[in-house]
Amino acid sequence: MAPWPEVEKPETNNYIGDSSKQNQNMAGKEGENHKGSNVASLGNKGEIQPAFSTIALIDETRPEEEDPWALPELQDTGVKWSELDRKGKIIRVLYGIGKFIMLLGLLYMFVCSLDVLSSAFQLVGGKAAGDIFQDDSVLSNPVAGLVIGVLVTVMVQSSSTSSSIVVSMVSSTLLTVRSAIPIIMGANIGTSVTNTIVALMQAGDRNEFRRAFAGATIHDFFNWLAVFALLPIEVISGYLYHLTNVIVESFHLESGEDAPELLKVITDPFTKLIIELDKSVINAIATNDESAKNKSLVKIWCVTETNVTQQNVTIPPSENCTSPDSCWTEGNLTWTLKNITETEYISKCQHLFANSDLPDLGIGLILLALSLLVLCSCLVMIVKLLNSVLKGQVASVIKKTINTDFPFPFTWLAGYLAMLAGAGMTFVVQSSSVFTSAITPLVGIGVISIERSYPLTLGANIGTTTTAILAALASPGSTLKYSLQIALCHFFFNVSGIILFYPLPFTRLPIRMSKTLGNITAKYRWFAIFYLLICFFLLPLFVFGLSLAGWPVLLGVCLPLFALFIAVIVINIMQSKRPHSLPEKLQNWDFLPIWCHSLEPWDNIIMSSLAFCGKHCCGFCKCCKVNAEQEGAKDKQLKTMEVYENTLAMADEERGGRRAPSVACVEKTGTNNTAL
Repeated sequence: MAPWPEVEKPETNNYIGDSSKQNQNMAGKEGENHKGSNVASLGNKGEIQPAFSTIALIDETRPEEEDPWALPELQDTGVKWSELDRKGKIIRVLYGIGKFIMLLGLLYMFVCSLDVLSSAFQLVGGKAAGDIFQDDSVLSNPVAGLVIGVLVTVMVQSSSTSSSIVVSMVSSTLLTVRSAIPIIMGANIGTSVTNTIVALMQAGDRNEFRRAFAGATIHDFFNWLAVFALLPIEVISGYLYHLTNVIVESFHLESGEDAPELLKVITDPFTKLIIELDKSVINAIATNDESAKNKSLVKIWCVTETNVTQQNVTIPPSENCTSPDSCWTEGNLTWTLKNITETEYISKCQHLFANSDLPDLGIGLILLALSLLVLCSCLVMIVKLLNSVLKGQVASVIKKTINTDFPFPFTWLAGYLAMLAGAGMTFVVQSSSVFTSAITPLVGIGVISIERSYPLTLGANIGTTTTAILAALASPGSTLKYSLQIALCHFFFNVSGIILFYPLPFTRLPIRMSKTLGNITAKYRWFAIFYLLICFFLLPLFVFGLSLAGWPVLLGVCLPLFALFIAVIVINIMQSKRPHSLPEKLQNWDFLPIWCHSLEPWDNIIMSSLAFCGKHCCGFCKCCKVNAEQEGAKDKQLKTMEVYENTLAMADEERGGRRAPSVACVEKTGTNNTAL
């Protein structure tokens, strides 16, 4: 069979004739008489004509690629306000009020689910977190203290909880303030895992996920960079310890009133109906209280009364009396007076698990699943609601208010005002995790830019430390000094990080790093989970395991790996900036196996595994067939946009597409829409 059986058809001859005329005209203009005559003769014979490439023309008229980081225009697709009648305007106002109330309700449930999620993590890993703090020899190692702070904060999902454990250990002389500083730095890193998890919920849309994940991980990169820069300085000089010690010693401190709880007043009535925890159990385990290991973290009695009475008790004859006047002997027994503490249980708690016989792990897993379900549902609905509300004029006003800079002499001031706003909002909600998790979907849908989310996040870091300082000022006299010094260490650590990585534009490395990671995760969405596991679980566990073996093993393994990591970064920068300064072999990574310098092979393996699971799990369901048909139709539409050298090729492609539509569906992953 001939490759072009349609050549003899009349309609095809028309195309050939037209193309031959065009070829003759072009040949005449260029003076290529010989080639023009050949083309004319071929046209008369009815043969396929060699087409002239129009790629240059297409490239010139091709529109520029859109910047994926540009904020999208949320167009208002509804009826304009001026075109509505009175009834329509009233209905739209009522709809707007209803959406606002619904948004507040969803935000309330979102914050409550974060609180319950923290309680669930404490039930699952709280006692293990307390056990980690018991090894004093490991805690004296600053690197081990850093990763312990990361792991414990990830396990309990609360930097304030891990900080309170550290304060309890310092006040019990189990830990020095200088040894506690690396743990506080690690807690600063661990608290950023929450908004990174929240960003995963926007993985449905590629561009939204790109922006949301970058907006979430900008917090991670700032914390890691600050630790890499400041931890060695602190180990060598102890500047945080000496600075905070001077401040604490210069004031005559007295125990104050309880710190203000602004958001807790609103959320506690609901969350206490679900679960209440006795966090003193974790502190007791960390301070080597053996009796606390058998206690449950779930609070059973909410109203208790403690009475201290003096009672006569017997003591062994060999034991010394506290005072000879309070001891006496009757026969073979020695009696003395001792203060006996008795706890009277008055009222039980009213939460769901007050009368449950489930272990802490079972309750924690149930709450973990439920809180994640509510968290995801609330986040999806918040994003949908914001997309419906933030359109047209409203969106433009909000964008201009948040993202616009001041005129030239005061351009730098906008970022610091955003930092102040972030600190204030975090102080109101009393949690940096809540604030950064709330702005993550706003970054994803394009209301807040990455450049503006950076100072907001830095402000959140400052805001959470001011809350810790107020809480420290309300501590009892025995722990007041240590808790205040640790809170001040946290504060000055964040301020030092801001000084290093914000004032000058070229020092704002977290923005560039988060955008790079956002581009990677937008292309390979599975990489987001890989990043989460590596940075917050596997890497800290690996370093913690090495620290248990001692300093020689830790340095012998980590120093070469760290040097290799720095070398790879430097070579990557030189490859993009000054490749000719490198040896020819290092100007690219092609000398390595492809799986060492590209995620494409890993992506093929993972996507093939998912496709295999999808085929065997839902290959016969109706929804999968509908999705396959939609993908096939999309590929067919893309194929019509291809550029061909010959006009016959388009007609043949269309006929071939009609003859074998299943091929487009089966091989949809292999299409390559390029101009040939």
